[in-house]
Amino acid sequence: MNIAVGGIQHETNTFSNVSSDENFFKLYEWLYGEEIFEHYDGVRDYIGGMIDQANHEGYTVIPTFSARANPSGVIPLETFKTMKRELINRILEIKELDAVCLALHGAGVVEGIDDLEGELLEELRRALNPNVPIVVTLDLHTNLTERMVEHASALLGVKEYPHVDSYERGLDAVKFIKEIVVNKVIPVMHMTKLPMMIPTTHTISGPAFEMKLKTLEEEKLGDVLDCTFYHSFPHTDVAHIGCAILTTTNNQRELAEVISKRVAQDLWDAKSDFIVELPSSAEGIDMALNVEGKPVVINETSDNPGAGTPGDGTNLLKELLRQDLPDTVFACIYDPDVAALAHEKGIGAALDVELGGKTDHLHGEPLRVTAKVVALTDGVFVHTNPMMAGKKSNYGKTARLVIGQVEVIVISVRTQTFDPEIISLTGINPLDYKIIALKSSQHFRAGFQDIAKKIITVDSPGLSSYSLDHFEYVNVNRPIYPLDRHFEK
Repeated sequence: MNIAVGGIQHETNTFSNVSSDENFFKLYEWLYGEEIFEHYDGVRDYIGGMIDQANHEGYTVIPTFSARANPSGVIPLETFKTMKRELINRILEIKELDAVCLALHGAGVVEGIDDLEGELLEELRRALNPNVPIVVTLDLHTNLTERMVEHASALLGVKEYPHVDSYERGLDAVKFIKEIVVNKVIPVMHMTKLPMMIPTTHTISGPAFEMKLKTLEEEKLGDVLDCTFYHSFPHTDVAHIGCAILTTTNNQRELAEVISKRVAQDLWDAKSDFIVELPSSAEGIDMALNVEGKPVVINETSDNPGAGTPGDGTNLLKELLRQDLPDTVFACIYDPDVAALAHEKGIGAALDVELGGKTDHLHGEPLRVTAKVVALTDGVFVHTNPMMAGKKSNYGKTARLVIGQVEVIVISVRTQTFDPEIISLTGINPLDYKIIALKSSQHFRAGFQDIAKKIITVDSPGLSSYSLDHFEYVNVNRPIYPLDRHFEK
């Protein structure tokens, strides 16, 4: 069996002023053909899983085109046209094609196109032989649409946040293809959408964990192939935003509808459980200092580059520097100018600089600091956390600075802190620190959960703030919870 593999992955924060153009994508991933094999060899991610399962089954994997970028602002139309053309044309060049397996995201927004994935799948479906199945993996922060459901043979979203099951969903995608092509299974999907958004909520415990368990229970029923709770991505101002339940059965349309509606009702009944108040930076630091042992992780959820924020916000860092706490490391802040200057001046140099706060004013003003350069690195390392184990990352020129008693890791590529490897890369042991401050909402948990004595999430104004009331939505269909608290669907 010949399976085409590729994808376009982008989570678009429409409130961001950072353009997601072709050059931006090329900072992260822009791969052709055999480059995909090289990049994903041994990587526990969606495409890594697809390749491994296809090889296990003895299928032929034909790599096409794969583009991925850090979450950021709207994708220019020309950039999307280029990516779409590269992916679809390479798929259509395959003469004996049995199936297509794509890694998409589900919250992509293009200039003039609110549903990147739906647009891509519709065009691909029109161009392909109708008998060729298209199986797609999705992020659970998908803003699911009927267009996606209509034009894909199956949609498989991760169930975990952090997405430690992305590799397994890649495996599942190829297993689905086998079921369709070999065993003649007919996947039928039903989506139930709710007028409801939730903040970026992890699935380790709490209400999202409980909903995940409900979907897994439904999958135990006969003829149920998959049931997934899509959290939606709340920082995308599009009409079709909202949580959804998608159930896939083996040709049992009514069963798929019944299950989706049943689980969606449970989700609606639990909606208030997802809305919580988070401490400020100062409050979070006070809480950390009262924890026995170390390290305590303080994550600044409001400036999470993994949700399209600048990554150079200074709200939490300003408070840490004000208190000048020992045994504190901040990992990381995005400031390529300061990182470049540190590399130019060298280890031991004293820098008088403005740090951070250069993308916008929402996330805090630049901090005028005097810093000593204590470590320099190229920012290249291999992830060890369960979410992306084996994947190489490049944070660009990286410097560890000391400001007062606080150590600050400065990076040159806008990205969130996924695991402790970026700290170790600068020559220190994260276990030696009382406070590890970082920018991430939930993915960091995959790498830090097992080493942290406690995790404290702090919030402030920002493009990934937990408080959705901070955002000026224009295109979202109203009413919608929690922007409109008192209404019945």
